[in-house]
Amino acid sequence: MIVQKYKEMLSAKSVIRQLSEWATERGKEIGEGQVFDYSLGNPSVAVPRAFTDRMVQLLETAESTKLHGYSPSLGIGSVREAVAESLRGRFGLPFTQEHVFMASGAAGAIAHALRLVASAGEEVLCIAPFFPEYRPYVEATGAVLKVVPPDYQAFQIHFDALEQQLTDKTAAVLVNSPNNPTGAVYSAETLEKLAEILRRKSKEYGQEIFLISDEPYREIVFDGKENPCVCAFYENSILCYSFSKSLSVPGGRIGYLAVHPARPDAATLVNMCGQISRGIGHNCPASLMQLAVAQSLQETADLKVYERNRNLLYQAFTELDFSCVKPGGTFYLFPKALEEDAAAFCQKALRYDLVFVPGDSFGAPGYFRAAYCVETEKVERSLPVLRRFVETEYPNRKKTKE
Repeated sequence: MIVQKYKEMLSAKSVIRQLSEWATERGKEIGEGQVFDYSLGNPSVAVPRAFTDRMVQLLETAESTKLHGYSPSLGIGSVREAVAESLRGRFGLPFTQEHVFMASGAAGAIAHALRLVASAGEEVLCIAPFFPEYRPYVEATGAVLKVVPPDYQAFQIHFDALEQQLTDKTAAVLVNSPNNPTGAVYSAETLEKLAEILRRKSKEYGQEIFLISDEPYREIVFDGKENPCVCAFYENSILCYSFSKSLSVPGGRIGYLAVHPARPDAATLVNMCGQISRGIGHNCPASLMQLAVAQSLQETADLKVYERNRNLLYQAFTELDFSCVKPGGTFYLFPKALEEDAAAFCQKALRYDLVFVPGDSFGAPGYFRAAYCVETEKVERSLPVLRRFVETEYPNRKKTKE
């Protein structure tokens, strides 16, 4: 008998993917360049030339059986050590290779992290707005996802709401900074307060509450600002990273999990990841990708493009009377729609071949996401279309307020 759970999920497919597929089909009709697709967070800048050169060099010079064979269950030792060295140098924490597990992107890292700390019936909290796939990630473990309502003023953390959600069933809090979909970067003040609350509640409940930090956008931070390291604030933390955005290699499916070195059982937790892999099939990321990223840990793609795109779109949205928190990073804007029903707003935008994602599945109804990881030239061409859409459909609009 087929498993009904996954059949039922067919009726609740990712809205992001559905809109991206719509844009692809529409592009076949009128030309790809005439569809302004802000749906999918797929990097638009080129992979660094140096990264490509290293891939070619590996393919031409490395022993093929090692390059294309299985890696050890936890990842290639030299790669894990290179990642640990990078983390030590960057964040000043004493990571070693025994604290690092190579994973198939941040999704694979989160899948392992959740299974390390959350059992069936326990609860995992996330902060709205949140990446919609957190729900299946958590529910697939048997745990329950609880959503902390948004802080709409700055998209930091609504701490009163967080404390109300924490219980003796809380296994972990899952955070994402810089944030998808808002672009908010959690401040050091926010992270200090979060750590204080989790320590206090852990003591109150007599059990550890873990902090799982989802960090695929770590390098995409704007205005010359720093992105505080979550691990630096809380010792019971697990870092989940992907090279998808920093190096523009999402199809490479490569990232890692790192357990805070202050935990005396950190090496045990990493070793447990190898056993978790046996049950979920996230075994051994490609050896070629592991070796290539190990030589590219200090590099990124040309991420300045995203800041230029942010500036263009943020100015356009605010001039058109949208309420929007200016993103501190990522390649997303999250404005408030010009009507209460963001899904209806996004449907109207499709008439103008503008593809936005309603915020309902992100835990923030009434808002929508614009993924501006597209060519700057296309962003510029979309602006008159955006203005025509807004002025035609919402001629009597007033700036949206909280």
